[in-house]
Amino acid sequence: MEYFVHVRSLLSIYYGMKPHQNHDAVSFLFDRRGYRKYLTLRERSAFLNAAALAPSEVGTFCSVLAYTGGRISEILALTPHRIDFDAGVIVIETLKRRRTALFRAVPVPERLLATLQAVHGKSERADDSKGEAVRMWPWGRTTGWKHVKTIMKEAGIKGPQASPKGLRHTFGVLSLQSGVSLNLVNRWLGHARLDTTAIYGDAIGEEERSIAQRFWSTF
Repeated sequence: MEYFVHVRSLLSIYYGMKPHQNHDAVSFLFDRRGYRKYLTLRERSAFLNAAALAPSEVGTFCSVLAYTGGRISEILALTPHRIDFDAGVIVIETLKRRRTALFRAVPVPERLLATLQAVHGKSERADDSKGEAVRMWPWGRTTGWKHVKTIMKEAGIKGPQASPKGLRHTFGVLSLQSGVSLNLVNRWLGHARLDTTAIYGDAIGEEERSIAQRFWSTF
C-alpha cells in the first residue's frame, strides 16, 4: 500500500497537483455518506455466481462487465468480432475520451471466452442489412443497468456498490490489490491519466488488514 501512496505522490507532483487533492478520490471509493462504492472479493464472487445462474445473455453481459472493468456503454457497444478468441482478449472501444476509434484489449479468462462462444457464437456472426456488425446485447443503458441491479439483488448485495459503476471500481481495486501493475490497470480501464487509476490503491486490501492485525496484537 505504501507503494501506491508513493506513486500517487509522484504523479501528483508531475501533474502539478498536491497529493490526495484529486476530486475523483472520494467519488471513486466512497459516496458522500461514506458508503463503499466497490465490491469486496466476497461480493464479487457472489455476483459472478448469481450471473452464472441468470438467463444466458444476462449472465454473459454481467460477467463481461465484471471481468473487463468496462463502462456499461462500452460493453453494450461490443460486437462479436471484438471477442478475440485466439488472443484471449476482448477489444473495447474507449467511449469517454475525445479521440474516436480508441481501442484497448483486456485479457479475460478462458472459461468466460468459452461461455461467450457458446451463447453468442463465433466472431463471424452475420452482419445486419446495412453491413454493420450486430451488437451482442441489443439493449439500451437502462435495460443493461436493470439487469445488473437484478443480479446484485440475487447475490444479496446492497448499497452504492451494487451497480455497473461499482463493478468498474471493483475491477480497479482488486486488480491493483492482486499485484497487477499500475500501467496495465490504467490501460485496461482506459483512463487518460495514471493518477486516476492510482486512486484505487487507496482501498483497504488483505495486505493492509494483515499489517493492522499485527498492530492489534500489540495491545
